[in-house]
Amino acid sequence: MAEERKGSGEGRGRGRGRGRGDRDNKREEEQSELVDRLVGINRVAKVVKGGKNFGFAALVVVGDQKGRVGFGHGKAREVPEAIRKATEEAKKKMIRVPLREGRTLHHDGRGRWGAGKVVLRAAPPGTGVIAGGPMRA
Repeated sequence: MAEERKGSGEGRGRGRGRGRGDRDNKREEEQSELVDRLVGINRVAKVVKGGKNFGFAALVVVGDQKGRVGFGHGKAREVPEAIRKATEEAKKKMIRVPLREGRTLHHDGRGRWGAGKVVLRAAPPGTGVIAGGPMRA
């Protein structure tokens, strides 16, 4: 009896629950339909005794254009490595944003960090993005 369960592929362990199944396959499918945008790259410098050590910081936004979005910040000595790290972090930190009619927000939102301010508003069809600089990315 125990040998039959072992070979059936259903569940794990002592027959409790159904197990995880093909979670890895679903994750790969979701990853393939994601769109990523590079918002910005900063060159940063650490001043040390012998001079300056330069590095790069990248900000990336990832989404599936169906209500899932995430952003990531990656730092490295080379630009491609910083972008890769930021993209990985963005994919890990994805959240679901409920959309109305599959295209806009249900409610207005405001955000502030330091001197930066962001206002997100629901809009009628055909409005497009009304923003400048990094917000358009």
